[in-house]
Amino acid sequence: MALTQVSSNKCCDGYQKVFEHDSSELKCKMKFAIYLPPKAESSKCPVLYWLSGLTCTEQNFITKAGSQQAASEHGIIIVAPDTSPRGCNIEGEDESWDFGTGAGFYVNATQEPWKTNYRMYSYVTEELPRLINSNFPADPEKMSISGHSMGGHGALICALKNPGKYKSVSAFAPICNPIQCAWGQKAFSGYLGPDKSTWELYDATVLAESYSGPELDILIDQGRDDQFLSSSQLLPDNLIAACSKQKIPVVFRLQQGYDHSYYFIFSFIIDHIKHHAKYLNA
Repeated sequence: MALTQVSSNKCCDGYQKVFEHDSSELKCKMKFAIYLPPKAESSKCPVLYWLSGLTCTEQNFITKAGSQQAASEHGIIIVAPDTSPRGCNIEGEDESWDFGTGAGFYVNATQEPWKTNYRMYSYVTEELPRLINSNFPADPEKMSISGHSMGGHGALICALKNPGKYKSVSAFAPICNPIQCAWGQKAFSGYLGPDKSTWELYDATVLAESYSGPELDILIDQGRDDQFLSSSQLLPDNLIAACSKQKIPVVFRLQQGYDHSYYFIFSFIIDHIKHHAKYLNA
């Protein structure tokens, strides 16, 4: 599949690049960012997939998170896709910030008019890794996944739904139990329809309750002053309880004074890259 390079900037002795391609899953042009550490010039590297939150593009993480230095040091490729299809001319796709454009929620939609294009789950878990593995010096056996907010939800469900596919998973302020919060209920009813049993297929808390794959070490950072924590959009306690029941190891850190922003991500991203490096470079 043809890739078009949109930009390339030297960064921390590697290269931060952005590419565009025609997506077979999403039936539109998609952009993704990729950081290639210096090690990638001479050997295959493990890949960390980063999933961003509501309203984001591939740009937010690469310009705000400060991940490149640690990725360079640990020899990890970081791939950051966009958060939804773009420009599909679907009626209503640009009407709200938490549904449609910039809000794909990492599900495969089953409802009209979304089901043709809004297939972010398959894009992230299948199409994008195939694309990365065939075009870059990526080690296909070594993948991990992380994300923020809606993207933290995405990272958790991708790992829990695909036992063994990802070596590790982490999240910043993830939407942990979307079937129980307003954001998730709005998105899932629109993309997946009224049958709530189909919603459970994309809910990290529900998936954790029945997880039986290889051990998965989860790292979650959550800001104590996050307005979406206090408004019950994130519900981390529900996920922690489910993981505890299934004996899934979770390190959950409630960070004093931090909010939901990229300042929070910037403050702890190095810890997350070290967490993934432990498994990816083992």
